Amino acid sequence: MHVTPLAADSGPPIFQWKWVDRNADDIVQRLVEHISLTGAALGIGLVVSIALAVVSLRYRWSYPVILGTAGALYVIPSLGAFAVLVPFFGLTFVSAMIPLATYTLLILIRNIVTGVEQVPNEVREAAVGMGYTRGRLLWQIELPLALPVVIAGLRVAAVTTIGLVTVTSMLGLGGLGYFIRAGIQTATPNPTMIIVGVVLSVVLAVVVDLVLWLSERVLAPWSRKVRTR
Repeated sequence: MHVTPLAADSGPPIFQWKWVDRNADDIVQRLVEHISLTGAALGIGLVVSIALAVVSLRYRWSYPVILGTAGALYVIPSLGAFAVLVPFFGLTFVSAMIPLATYTLLILIRNIVTGVEQVPNEVREAAVGMGYTRGRLLWQIELPLALPVVIAGLRVAAVTTIGLVTVTSMLGLGGLGYFIRAGIQTATPNPTMIIVGVVLSVVLAVVVDLVLWLSERVLAPWSRKVRTR
């Protein structure tokens, strides 16, 4: 019985380490760009969220309005948001940053307000009895005690933003998303580029989440004691 031998050439491998070695500098550059876009979006989103959360805590009637507006902005498709902004700001950092920061607001505002509301009343009463003003009470007592809940929201927002940054490759600012887009759009799809973009995005999300989790344990050690009771 004659058996036909398998073809020796079965095509290039799905993942090519030689491509990674040749493009190591570009990979590092795109990774730094991804981290920079994520960090900027989270920083802007956190500052805006704290300001809006303070307004919500001071004027309780405004909380549903602020949260509803943030929720409406959150459900806008990212590509649609970019398409609306590009005619005004062009293919620029601003066009990418506005939607990225906006998508963090719903999560962060809700967690900041919830964290402050969970501060025990006896703590507030003790602080007022010691002469704390409303502003000092918020910044020196309530917000620090709300850190575990705030960081929990920041972890969710960070992972979400890392995923959304890949979409900004449509603006030429995609960080790791550049490899995903380029790998698909080449005449012959390059699976190595796609795998590099996807895997590094996932690894980055895991690392950032771990860093924020560790920061919670360092900045709010009392939260561990509460959970273990």
